[in-house]
Amino acid sequence: QVQLVESGGGLVQVGGSLRLSCTASGRTTYTMGWFRQAPGKEREFAAGISWSARSTVYADSVKGRFTISRDNAKNTVNLQMNSLKPEDTGVYYCVADRDPGLGISRFDFQYDYWGQGTQVTVSS
Repeated sequence: QVQLVESGGGLVQVGGSLRLSCTASGRTTYTMGWFRQAPGKEREFAAGISWSARSTVYADSVKGRFTISRDNAKNTVNLQMNSLKPEDTGVYYCVADRDPGLGISRFDFQYDYWGQGTQVTVSS
């Protein structure tokens, strides 16, 4: 089993920055990423990264503002969020997949493991 623990959420003003971190414990995980869910909306893909970190995928809504990275030696994945907007507000979930053969997916059902979520609030 794998446990994912997120940190780094909080309250920030429009245009500000936050850095989310997720630490994985347990068995090896491969593709990792972040989903988010705004109040009253469906959960959506934000960013994903391959095990090698050579491939990254971003939602159009965050492209150019968010950067995903990982450190396999520390079993961590990070999401640097810059130029934050009110529409970035929501709960952010760290996800991981246990299948080394799968690529980065925008679909939540692909991911085997989920963190408990961390709140990000962007205030105007």
